[in-house]
Amino acid sequence: MDQSFIILIAIVVAGFGVIIFLINKRLSDLKINSENDKSVLLLQQQLNQVSEQLSKGLVESSKTIQEQFRSSAGIIRDVTEKLTKLEDTNKQVVGITEQLQGLENILKNPKQRGVLGEYYLETALKNLFSPNAYKMQYSLGTDEKTGKELIVDAVLFIKDKVLPIDSKFSLENYNKICEEKDAVKCESLQKLFKQDLKNRIDETAKYIRPKKRTMEFAFMFIPSEGIYYDLLVNQVGTLKVNTRDLIDYATNKKVIIVSPTSLAAYLQTVLQGLRALEVQESINDIVDNIHKLGNHLNAYQTYVSKLGRSLETSVNAYNEANKEFVKIDKDVTKITGKGLDSELLQLDKPAE
Repeated sequence: MDQSFIILIAIVVAGFGVIIFLINKRLSDLKINSENDKSVLLLQQQLNQVSEQLSKGLVESSKTIQEQFRSSAGIIRDVTEKLTKLEDTNKQVVGITEQLQGLENILKNPKQRGVLGEYYLETALKNLFSPNAYKMQYSLGTDEKTGKELIVDAVLFIKDKVLPIDSKFSLENYNKICEEKDAVKCESLQKLFKQDLKNRIDETAKYIRPKKRTMEFAFMFIPSEGIYYDLLVNQVGTLKVNTRDLIDYATNKKVIIVSPTSLAAYLQTVLQGLRALEVQESINDIVDNIHKLGNHLNAYQTYVSKLGRSLETSVNAYNEANKEFVKIDKDVTKITGKGLDSELLQLDKPAE
C-alpha cells in the first residue's frame, strides 16, 4: 500500500510536469514568431497563472494524499494489531479445544479416568492435611477370596487407625442416560448405572479390615460432583431415578459416599467424633481412678480402725500397769516408810 501511494504521487507530478513543459515550449514558439505581440504576453501571463494554480493544486493534492496515506497507514496498523490479537486468540481457542479433546479422551478410557479420579483425591487430601497424615496406594494385605493384594487409593491416619478412601468414577452409563431420549432404553441404562455403583460400593467395602487396623467404615470418593448430586436428589439429568436404595445399600456396607466438596465436611465430622470419643474415654478413665481411690480409702479406713483398736488395747494395758505400779508404791511405803518418787501419767482412751 505504501508503494502504491508513492507511485500515484509520482504519476501526478510527472503529468503536471509534462503539461508545464508543453506550455512553455508553445510559449517559446510564440515568442519567436511574434515577439511584440501583446496577445502572446497576455496568454503567457494567463498561462503563468494557470501554472501557479496547477502548482498550488499539486501541492494541495500532495498534502491531501499524504494525509490520506497517514490515515490509511494508521488504519492498516490498527487492523494488523487486531488481526495479530485475533490470531493469538484463535491459538488459545485451538489450545483449549485440544485440551478439552484430551480430557474427553481421558474420560472415555476407564483406566485413565481412574488415574484422574486418584489425582482429584490426592489434591483434595493435600489441601486438607499434612503429607504424613495420609498415604496414597496403601496395601491392606491380601483378599482371602481372590488371593489378590488389596491396594486402596488412599488412607488417612487417625491415631492408631487408618481410614480407607477409594476413588470410583462410573461414567459410561451415566452419560448414556443423560443423552438417551428413548424411555425404554433409559430404564435399562438406569439399571446398569445402579449396578455399576453397587459394584463400586462392594469394591470399597473390601477395604474395611479391622484386623489391619482400619476403621469400621470406608469412604467411596466420587470425583464427579454431577454424579454425586444426582445420587442425593434421585435424579440423573432430567430423568427421575430411584437412587435412595443405593445410599441405603452403601450404608449397610458401611461405605460413605463423598465428593470433592463434601469430603472435607465428612472428614471433619469423623475427627470431631473421634475427639468426643477420646473425651469419653478420658471420663471413663477418671471414673475408674475414682473407684480405685475409693477402694484405697476403704482399705486405709480398715487399717486405721485396726490401729485405733490396737491403740485402745495398749492404753488400757498402760493404765492397768499404772494401777499395779500404784499398789507397788503403797507396799514399798509400808515396808520402808517412804514411797517412790516417780509418778506415772494416766492416759485417756481413744475417742470412739
